[in-house]
Amino acid sequence: MATPAVYALLLLVLLTATAVAAPSQDDALLAWKASLGHPAALSSWTKATPVCSSWLGVACDASGNITSLRLRGLGLTGTLDALDASALPGLAALDLNNNNINGTIPASLSRLRSLAALDLGSNWLNGSIPPQLGDLSGLVDLRLYNNNLAGDIPHQLSRLPRIVHLDLGSNYLTNPDYRRFSPMPTVTFLSLYLNYLNGSFPEFILKSSNVAYLDVSQNFISGPIPDSLPENLRNLMYLNLSMNTFSGRIPRSLSKLGKLQDLRIADNKLTGGIPEFLGSMSQLRVLELGGNPLGGSIPPVLGRLQMLHRLDIRNAGLVSIIPPELGNLDNVNYVDLSMNQVIGVLPPELARLRKMQAFGISSNKLAGQIPPAIFTSWPELIIFQGQNNSFSGKIPPELGNVTKLEILYLFLNNLTGSIPAELGKLLSLEQLDLSVNYLTGPIPSSIGNLKQLTRLALFFNQLTSTIPLEIGNMTALQVFDVNTNSLEGELPATFTLLRNLQYLSMFDNNLNGTIPPDLGKGLSLTDVSFANNSFSGELPRRLCDGLTLQNFTANHNNFSGRLPSCLKNCTELFRVRLEGNHFTGDISEAFGVHPILDYLDISGNQLTGKLSSDWSECTNLTRLHMNDNRISGNIDATFCRLTSLHNLDLSNNQFTGELPSCWWKFKSMWLMDLSNNGFSGELPISTSLGLKLQSLRLANNSFLGVFPSVIETCRSLVILDLGNNMFFGDIPSWVGTSVPLLTVLSLPSNNFSGVVPPELSQLSNLQVLDLSSNSFSGEILMAMPNHNCSLESFHLAGNSFVGAFPPFLQDCNSLVTLDIGNNRFFGSVPTWIGSQLPSLKILRLRSNNFSGDIPMELSRLSQLQLLDMANNSLTGSIPVAFGNLTSMRHNLPQLVRLTPVSSPSFQITPDGRVRVDEFSDRVNISWKGREQTFQKSIGLTGIDLSGNQLAENIPEELTYLEGLRFLNLSRNDLSGSIPEKIGSLVLLDFLDLSCNELSGTIPPSISNLRSLGVLNLSDNRLRGRIPTGNQLQTLVDPSIYGNNPGLCGFPLNPCEPTLDQGAEVRKELGDLGLWYSVILGVVFGFWLWFGALFFLEPWRYSFLCFVDGLGRKIDARR
Repeated sequence: MATPAVYALLLLVLLTATAVAAPSQDDALLAWKASLGHPAALSSWTKATPVCSSWLGVACDASGNITSLRLRGLGLTGTLDALDASALPGLAALDLNNNNINGTIPASLSRLRSLAALDLGSNWLNGSIPPQLGDLSGLVDLRLYNNNLAGDIPHQLSRLPRIVHLDLGSNYLTNPDYRRFSPMPTVTFLSLYLNYLNGSFPEFILKSSNVAYLDVSQNFISGPIPDSLPENLRNLMYLNLSMNTFSGRIPRSLSKLGKLQDLRIADNKLTGGIPEFLGSMSQLRVLELGGNPLGGSIPPVLGRLQMLHRLDIRNAGLVSIIPPELGNLDNVNYVDLSMNQVIGVLPPELARLRKMQAFGISSNKLAGQIPPAIFTSWPELIIFQGQNNSFSGKIPPELGNVTKLEILYLFLNNLTGSIPAELGKLLSLEQLDLSVNYLTGPIPSSIGNLKQLTRLALFFNQLTSTIPLEIGNMTALQVFDVNTNSLEGELPATFTLLRNLQYLSMFDNNLNGTIPPDLGKGLSLTDVSFANNSFSGELPRRLCDGLTLQNFTANHNNFSGRLPSCLKNCTELFRVRLEGNHFTGDISEAFGVHPILDYLDISGNQLTGKLSSDWSECTNLTRLHMNDNRISGNIDATFCRLTSLHNLDLSNNQFTGELPSCWWKFKSMWLMDLSNNGFSGELPISTSLGLKLQSLRLANNSFLGVFPSVIETCRSLVILDLGNNMFFGDIPSWVGTSVPLLTVLSLPSNNFSGVVPPELSQLSNLQVLDLSSNSFSGEILMAMPNHNCSLESFHLAGNSFVGAFPPFLQDCNSLVTLDIGNNRFFGSVPTWIGSQLPSLKILRLRSNNFSGDIPMELSRLSQLQLLDMANNSLTGSIPVAFGNLTSMRHNLPQLVRLTPVSSPSFQITPDGRVRVDEFSDRVNISWKGREQTFQKSIGLTGIDLSGNQLAENIPEELTYLEGLRFLNLSRNDLSGSIPEKIGSLVLLDFLDLSCNELSGTIPPSISNLRSLGVLNLSDNRLRGRIPTGNQLQTLVDPSIYGNNPGLCGFPLNPCEPTLDQGAEVRKELGDLGLWYSVILGVVFGFWLWFGALFFLEPWRYSFLCFVDGLGRKIDARR
C-alpha cells in the first residue's frame, strides 16, 4: 500500500510535468519570435517589457490573458510551426495578414478554443487547410485568401456554427465532396474566388440563405446560372460569378434580387443578349456583362439605371449603336463598350454624363467626328480610350479642358489634321497614344508641358518638321515612339535630359545628323531604334550605360566609326540590327557573352576581327547575319554550340580554313550561307539524320571533294548553291529522290563530270538548274513525268554536252532563262520554242553546232530580252518578224553587273509547291569585246547572231526594236545596205555589223545613236562620207570603219571631190551667177530711167503730161 509520502511525490512530479508542458504565454510568443529570426518589427517583445502594455500587436483582458495578436503587414518571415497554441487559451483574434509566413497551417491552431477571428491572408502558406479548424466553434471570421493553399476545401468548415465571414479566395483549392457540406445559415460573406473549383454551381451555397456577399469568380464552374439562386439567396447585395464557364441565358429570376447592387457575371459563355429586365433593377450600382458572347444590341432601357456607377459590356458580341438613352445615367463614372461591333457615331447626349471618369469604346466600328462637347462636359475624366475605330476629322482642341485626364488613346483611327497645341494643357496626362492615323504637321512644342507623361506614341502618321526642343522638359517620359513618319532634322540635344527614358523608337523617318553624344548616359534604356533614317557619325559611346539594352536597331543609316563598347556587357540583348552602315572596328570589342540574344544582323558594314569563343555562349541565337564585312580567320569548333541557330549568313567576308568537324550539329538550321569567302578543304561528314536545312549556299569558296553526302539527309532542302568551288565527280542519282523539295540546284564553275542523272527529272519543284562551266558530257536524258516542269532558269553553258536541242524543255512553259551555250549541241533550233516557252526572256544558244534557218516562230516570244545564237552554223535570212519582239521595243532598265545578293527567300504555295522569291540567277553576255556576267532580272535587251552564215539584207524591221542596247550581226554573209532608220535604236550601246557584204552609204541617222559606246562596221563594202555629229565624234578609232575602201571622213582620211561632185559645184555656181545678173539688171534699169527723168527736162515734161492726161480720162469715165 502506497504511503502518503509516495502520493505527495507523484503529485509533485505531475505538477512539474504540467509546468514543462504548458509554458507561459510570453515564453510561447518569444519562442515563436526566435523561430522567425528575431525580426526587427518585434523588437519590443522582450522579457524586460510587460507583454500586455508594451509588446507590439498584443492585447490582453483584465486578467492579463492575451486575447488579440494583430501583426498585419510587418514583413514577418517564417512558419507557424513554433507557435504554441496551447499557451494562448484566451486568444480571440489572430491577424497575420500581409506578411511572408510560409509552410503549412498547423492543425494545432484548433487548440485556440476562444478564437473568433483568424486572418492569415496574403502570405505564402501552402499545403491543405487543416480539417481541425472546423473544431473552432467560436470562429466568426476566417480569412485564408491569397496564399498557396491546395487540396479540397474541408467539409468540416461548413459546420462552424457561428461563422459569418469566410474568405478562401486566391488559392489552389479544388472541389470538395459537396454532398458532405452542411448549409451555412450564419454566413453573410462567402468568397471562393480564384481557385480550381469546377462542375456545377455548389449546392451548399444555395442553402446558405443569409449570404449577402458571394464571390466565386475566376474558377471553372460551368452549367447555367441556377434559376433558384434569387429565391434562395434573397439577401444578396454583391454577386460575382465572373470568369467561369457559365452558359445559357441570363436568368430572368435575377430581377427578384431587390437588394442586389453589384452584378458581375462577365467573362463566361452566356448567350441570348442583354435582357431588358436589367433596366428595372434600379438599385444596381455595378453591372458587368462583358466577355460573354451575348450578341444583340444595347437595350435603351439600361438608361433607367439612375444609381449605376459602373457599366461593363465590353467584348460581348454586340452589334448596335450607342443608345442616346445612356446619356440619362447621371451617376455613371465608368463605361466600357470596347471590343464589340458598335456602329454609328458617339451620340451628343453622352455629354450629360458629367461624372464620367473612365470611358472605353475601343475596337468598334464607330465613325464620324469625336464630339467636342464631351470634353467640355466631363470635367472628372481620367481615362479616354477610343482607339481602333474609324473616327475621322480633327482631334478636338477642347480636349485641353479635361485637365484631370491621365490616359488618352486615339490610335488606329482615321484622324487627320495637326496635333492640337491645346494638349499641352493636360498637365496630369501620363499616357498619350495617337499612333496609326493620318495626322500631319509638326509635333507641337506645347507638348513639352506634359511633365507627368510617361508614354508618347505618335508612330505611323504623316508628321513633318523637326522634333521640338521642348521634348527635353518631359522629364517623366519613359516611352518615346515616333516611328514611320516624315520627321526631319537632327535629334535635339535636349533628349539627354530625359532621365527616365527606357524606350526610344524613331525608325522610318527622314532624320539626319548625329545622335547627341551623351544620349544614354546614366539611363537604363531597354529599346532603341534609329533604323531607316539618314543619321551619320558615331553612335553615342554610353548608349547602353545601364546595361539593360534588349532591342537595338540602327540599320540602314550612315553611321560610321566603332560600335559602343558597352554593348559587350549588355547581357540582356535580345534583338540587334546594325546592317547597312559603315561601322568599323573589331567585332570582339563590341560583342561578348549574350545568353538571351536571339537576332543579330551586322551585315553590310566594314567590321573586322575574328569569331571569338564568346560567341559559343550566345546559345539562344536563332538568326546571325554577319555577311558583307571583313571578318576573317577560322571558325572554331566551339561555334557549334549555337544549336538554336535557324539562319546563319557569313557570306562575303574573309573567312578561311576548313569547317570544324562538328559543323552539321546545327539541327535547327534552315538557312546557311557561307558563300564568297576563302573556306577550303572537304566538307565535314555528317552523322546527323534529318537536318532541317532549307537553303545551303557555299558558292565562291575553295571547297573540294565529291558531291557532299550531307545533302542526302536534308530532305527539306529548297536551295543548294555550290557554285565556283572545286567539287568534282558525278552528281549522285539520289539528288533526284532524297531531296524532293529542291527548287534551286546551282553547281556552276566546279569540276563535276559525267552525265546528268535522269533522276533529276523527279524534282517536280525545280525552278533553277545551273550546271554551267563544268566538265559534263553526253546527252541530256531528263524527261519530266506527266509533263510537269517547273523550270524557270536552265543553265548548261560551258560543258561538253552533245545531241539535239533538249526535247524535255518543251514542257517547261514557265522557263524564263535558257542558256545552253558553249556545248556541242547540233541540229536545227526547234520551232516549238516560240509557242511552248511563252515566258522566255533570255535565249542563249551560242557556240554550238546548230544549223538551218532561224525559226521565225521565235518572234512570238513577247517577253524575250536577250537572243544570243552566235557562233553556230545557222543559214538563211534574219526573220523579218523579229520586228515583233515586244519586249525589245521598250526601254527596259540599265543592265547591272552581277553582285552578291542576300540569301533568297521562299514560300509554300497553297497547292503545296515551293516558290523561290529571289535568286541571283545570271547570264553571260559577250559584251564590248569580252564575255561578262550579268543578272538576268535587270532587263537587258540585245541580239547577237554573229559568227553564222546568215545572208540577204538586214531587215528594216529590226529598227522597230527601240529598246535594244546591243546588236551584233558580225561575221555573216549579210548584204544590201544598212537600214536607213538605224538611228531609231536610240538606246543602242553596242553595234557590230563587221565582216559582212554590206554596201551603200552609212545612213546619216546613225548619228542619232547618242548612247553608242562601241561601233564596228569594218570589213564590208560601204562607201561615201562617214556621218558626223553627236556620239560618233567620240569614236576615234579608224579601225571600226576599216576595210571599206569607199569610206572617207572622220576618223578616216578627209573626202576628195569627185568628177560628179565638180560638175555639181559648177552647176551651183552657174545658177548663182544667173541670179546675181538678174538682180543687177533690175537695179541698173531703175536708176537709168529715174536719172533720165531727173536730169532731162523735156523727158520729164513729156512724162508728167502723160500722167495728167491719164488722170483726166479716168475722171471723165466716172
